[in-house]
Amino acid sequence: MKVLLLNGSPRKDGNTSIALNEMVKVFEAEGVDATVVQIGNKDIRGCIACGACFEKGKCVIDDLVNELALKFEEADGLVVASPVYYASANATLIACLDRLFYSTHFDKTMKVGASVVCARRGGLSATFDELNKYFTISGMPVAASQYWNSIHGREKGEAKQDAEGLQTMRVLARNMTFLMKSISLGKEQFGLPQKEEWQPTHFIRH
Repeated sequence: MKVLLLNGSPRKDGNTSIALNEMVKVFEAEGVDATVVQIGNKDIRGCIACGACFEKGKCVIDDLVNELALKFEEADGLVVASPVYYASANATLIACLDRLFYSTHFDKTMKVGASVVCARRGGLSATFDELNKYFTISGMPVAASQYWNSIHGREKGEAKQDAEGLQTMRVLARNMTFLMKSISLGKEQFGLPQKEEWQPTHFIRH
């Protein structure tokens, strides 16, 4: 099993890292190969809607996003973590996810997704919902925990004091591992769900 974890915080070893590290400990104990990539401190521009990815099979902006695409394709699960800015995720992370999901055309069905959010106080659930939408439009089951996948802290290191938040991360990692392993067994016995031809229905017709 392989899991790719994207850290959307620009702060190295900050509170978002504390949350992900708590998950990584569990993944490693469960024999899952976990790779963490820091996104929030990288220079990643947004999608320019050029459509070239449909011809090239990758984003025309050749940066970290295309490197992540290869890791994402190999992974059984994807964790996306972000600090909260104005009840929303870090803009660099969103730019990365927009391009990562749109420009990659491999089948993401039954890869397991999980989002993790960190804030001083509020805006967590709105950001949590925002990040989960990437999974639910891609046929990816969303891993759950004992509470919404959030942790609290403002100053560097404060998240270590959030005992419930840390526990939520550990439970999330265990549940995600169970789900990935169960799906792997299910794919061996039953295969993936039957695909239907896409029926695009546009609201404006010519």
